[in-house]
Amino acid sequence: MSPRELDEDDVRIRPGRGSRPRTRTRPAHDDASAADVLSVDRGRYRLRTAEGTLLTAVRARELGRRGVVVGDRVAIVGDLAGGPDSLARIVRLEPRTSLLRRTPDDSDPVERAVVANAEVLVVVTALADPVPRPRLVDRCLVAAYDGGLVPLLCLTKSDLADPAELLSLYEPLGVEAIVTGPGDDDPGVAALHERLQGLTSVLFGQSGVGKSTLVNRLVPDAFRAVGEVTGVGKGRHTSSSAVALPLPGGGTVVDTPGVRSFGLGAVTADRVLAAFPDLAEGAATCPPGCTHHEGVIGCALDEWAADGRASEARLISLRRLLQALAAQDD
Repeated sequence: MSPRELDEDDVRIRPGRGSRPRTRTRPAHDDASAADVLSVDRGRYRLRTAEGTLLTAVRARELGRRGVVVGDRVAIVGDLAGGPDSLARIVRLEPRTSLLRRTPDDSDPVERAVVANAEVLVVVTALADPVPRPRLVDRCLVAAYDGGLVPLLCLTKSDLADPAELLSLYEPLGVEAIVTGPGDDDPGVAALHERLQGLTSVLFGQSGVGKSTLVNRLVPDAFRAVGEVTGVGKGRHTSSSAVALPLPGGGTVVDTPGVRSFGLGAVTADRVLAAFPDLAEGAATCPPGCTHHEGVIGCALDEWAADGRASEARLISLRRLLQALAAQDD
């Protein structure tokens, strides 16, 4: 038998990578339901739908690497019954109106999102036991201005120390402050509850300042674990993760784990300056790279305030926050 001549049917050519057209298109999920993220735990997200149903969800591949945090508004599909074995999928992350962020320390430029879409940042600090740390409070204020939240200072343990000195320290900054005590009928807690009514707020502060105790008084059925201050004046962590709780009468309170530092490695001076629009206009004539600190040659803010275009108190407040941004936390 004579050998057969070869033709193109005898040649197999494997197409190269990328030559095969994509035939799969991801669904738009136009019929997805809306939900709010209440807590995050090891890849599982506890959600509340617009109808009030509580359910658990996981991230869908459509999200890519986008992180989901407490307070996020998301779109979900899948099993929305909310039963013990039901599991929904988060397919879309809605635009955020605000974002509280921090870094582990000032040398780390990678921001960690803490809470999204909150309106008020309640900076909780004790008047004693542990001792107040104004520089940590200042850094929380910087994060609030940078993230688009309104800061509110809450001073706890008024039975242990006079709040006058700390209040006078923050009065020039124009930060609203509420003082609370240990009594069951404490007017400070009632005032804080009224102030947060109908809003989404975040309670943030140093470990041991009484933040979880305050949450339990604002939300009686929260049952957040509380601890005591150690013998060296440092608090023990009692909250291990952020969780959103419904405030009686309307609103949401987000309790966060206590911290011992607040890194601002990803925040720039320009972002802090943007929170002071009356001064940002004057800073436009400063030399390139101006830090706007006191005594810096060529800084136009001194003359700007001297001419009455902004108050001296506002300039002092800005420089104080910029100094907190530049300094390592104690």
